[in-house]
Amino acid sequence: MKFGFFDDANKEYVITSPRTPYPWINYLGTQEFFSLISNTAGGYSFYKDARLRRITRYRYNNVPIDMGGRYFYINDNGTIWNPGWSPAKTELDSYECRHGMGYTIITGKKNDLKAQATFFVPQNYAGEVQQLVLTNEGSASKTFKLFSFAEWCLWDAQDDCTNFQRNFSTGRVEVVGSTIYHKTEYRDRRDHFAFYTVNDTIDGYDTDRDAFIGLYNGFHNPQAVIDGKATDSFADGWSPIASHYKEITLAPGESKTLVFILGYVEMPVDQKFEADGKTINKVKALQMMEQYNTPEKVAAGLAELKAAWDSLLGILNVDTPDDKVNRMVNIWNQYQCMVTFNLSRSASYFESGIGRGMGFRDSNQDILGFVHQIPDRARQRIIDIASTQLPDGGCYHQYQPLTKKGNSDIGGDFSDDPLWMILSVSAYIKETGDWGILDEMVPYDNDDSKAKPMLDHLKVSFYKVVNNLGPHGLPLAMRADWNDCINLSCYSDTPGESFQTYTNPKFAAEGGYSKVAESVMVATLFTYTGPNYVAILKHLGKEDEAAAAQAEIDKMKQNVMAHAFDGDWFLRAYDSTGAKMGSKECEEGKIFIEPQGFAVMSEIGKDQGADIKTLDAIDKYLNTDFGLVLNNPAYTRYYIQYGEISTYPGGYKENAGIFTHNNAWIICAEAYAGRGDKAFEYYSKIAPAFTEETSDIHKTEPYVYGQMIGGKDAGADIGKPGNHFGQGKNSWLTGTAAWNMVAISQYILGISPDWDGLKIDPSVPHAWDGMTATRQFRGATYDITVKNPDHVCKGVKSVTVDGNAIEGNVLPAFGDGKHHAVEVIMG
Repeated sequence: MKFGFFDDANKEYVITSPRTPYPWINYLGTQEFFSLISNTAGGYSFYKDARLRRITRYRYNNVPIDMGGRYFYINDNGTIWNPGWSPAKTELDSYECRHGMGYTIITGKKNDLKAQATFFVPQNYAGEVQQLVLTNEGSASKTFKLFSFAEWCLWDAQDDCTNFQRNFSTGRVEVVGSTIYHKTEYRDRRDHFAFYTVNDTIDGYDTDRDAFIGLYNGFHNPQAVIDGKATDSFADGWSPIASHYKEITLAPGESKTLVFILGYVEMPVDQKFEADGKTINKVKALQMMEQYNTPEKVAAGLAELKAAWDSLLGILNVDTPDDKVNRMVNIWNQYQCMVTFNLSRSASYFESGIGRGMGFRDSNQDILGFVHQIPDRARQRIIDIASTQLPDGGCYHQYQPLTKKGNSDIGGDFSDDPLWMILSVSAYIKETGDWGILDEMVPYDNDDSKAKPMLDHLKVSFYKVVNNLGPHGLPLAMRADWNDCINLSCYSDTPGESFQTYTNPKFAAEGGYSKVAESVMVATLFTYTGPNYVAILKHLGKEDEAAAAQAEIDKMKQNVMAHAFDGDWFLRAYDSTGAKMGSKECEEGKIFIEPQGFAVMSEIGKDQGADIKTLDAIDKYLNTDFGLVLNNPAYTRYYIQYGEISTYPGGYKENAGIFTHNNAWIICAEAYAGRGDKAFEYYSKIAPAFTEETSDIHKTEPYVYGQMIGGKDAGADIGKPGNHFGQGKNSWLTGTAAWNMVAISQYILGISPDWDGLKIDPSVPHAWDGMTATRQFRGATYDITVKNPDHVCKGVKSVTVDGNAIEGNVLPAFGDGKHHAVEVIMG
């Protein structure tokens, strides 16, 4: 069942029913000011940091769901409604939501009155612009009441939802004309405030929540809206809001356009107030209002935003035999990669923006998906991430985007973290040819006195793994590897203990984690990532260091094959007792997905057929109608030696859920092995555009990836209440976006940046006749035509560039600003 449709020409998803199976959201903002907005106008805004600079309030896990947002209420002679249906939920005569690239347009119509609300964050602007166009489509004059609404958060989102004894006494506002200023804590320690304004005169306002909504009312029936008049309440303590009230009369066919702005302002401490020392200095706020106080300025700002996105999405464009692939590659996958770059894992409808900041491993992997779009910002992000690394190569697992400092409460010793930085730096160099990043002086632990060249950060990352091996010569699992729910040093039987940060006291003398538990996943990630480090060293002429690093990679491959190949697939780990995890010898959890793809792409045991055996086993034991489950069989009881993974019901999250992030590694591996049909099968099972027809089952947005999908153990009766096989969760902010962008563009379509040029090596369904693509790369544009006359899955017979045959399949980096015609013949 569908709840809308793709409008590819406008790069929009059009939602035609407000009753989507879950709130379907969009992100506004590309730089420092961000908003989340649902298809019914729910959501919230913040500046840079979703916890420490939260501007508007939102209540997660609410009943009913998705309550709180930027709302426009209309009282049309007693009929109260919203353009987005919610929260009043009055049945509309028509409804439409268009989620586009950084903007959302919601249109509702009731009793001949049409209301169209456009929401976006302009480029280089710390605010959300909301344009409301009201049109009388009837034959008689209409007089109605309009109320805007936003609820201020008291800045620190965690404190805001817990510290009521203080916060109920701190809310403060100013009202000047049609502008409501939120200045809570401004007179003391803060140097920032927010405002909500409209570009027209108003007939009243409310800034006190209880006065506007009523103590026993809700968002769906605010008392002021019911009464048809604002109370002119002035918040002093309690819960401040911002609501404008206006009475409007429209003749038949007449429209009225109002521009609302939700803005954020920072002021130098010595310029915070006017001469009286009490009234806030509004000069910056007034400048912001001036920028977008007319429909013409709004149109120009929206056009600039669309042009910016067209430019970003124009760097890679493909035309394949499958429209859904084109839709994902050209628009939605790239768009999601950019959003995920901006937010990492910090703020979605599944991440509150309170519990975590930017992830070290997360942000490094995200770079793989967006580096071609914004290489300069990718470079800065790499430096920001590396600056939180510790001198021994360890890493803070997370850091706060506002301070850019590591989160000490989470700490480090997640064994895979350092390796991802080698991969991200390599991806950046392959894309840009900028070897100079290796000379950049980068601090350790944000201490400039400890700064060393980026190359040193890669070295300590590589040897952090080499210097922490277990009894089988495999990397120690430490607190956790990529799968944070495998906690081989925890042994927790106490409610409330963190599986990631708690370790059993028996490991205290060993540094806090077992020196026996080993991760095969990190071993294969090491063999997959390590050659990039070797290639960097060779490029720099450091042959001895390169040889030493290669020797460690070769030794790891030998150890994996000797101690971690289970006959048909690779083990997952050795636990702290030395027992195998993810083996035929196990009662449950016999096979895991994580190590397999990297092992295949590292060619571990390829001469013994280990790659094909492994891929066939994945197909046999992990494949389902909705994607590959993470492990099989699911755990049915708590295994204290494994930790959190066995606390989930079967089919959910890490316990045999379909974790789409690591599905991409198998897609890459199948394509690498030349099995394009199977690679595409796996891709099409989880790519959002392919799930649109089953949106009632999938539940989350059909235009972006989620972190996981309910596995086969989550319920076999598809579609019945309480059974969730095929149901999506944790949409938007996930490494799935980056890795699936890599999987489809670099491994299946085979357009991959390399050290010396652009490599073309497709691995496609054999039925495809070919494809075309345009790729901007290092200052030139490549117009690529791929022909597949023999209908093979993989293999390049010949390549010509501008009519001239070249050796191999790596296109030279011209850097001349010109277009170059490329023809690739598969065979």
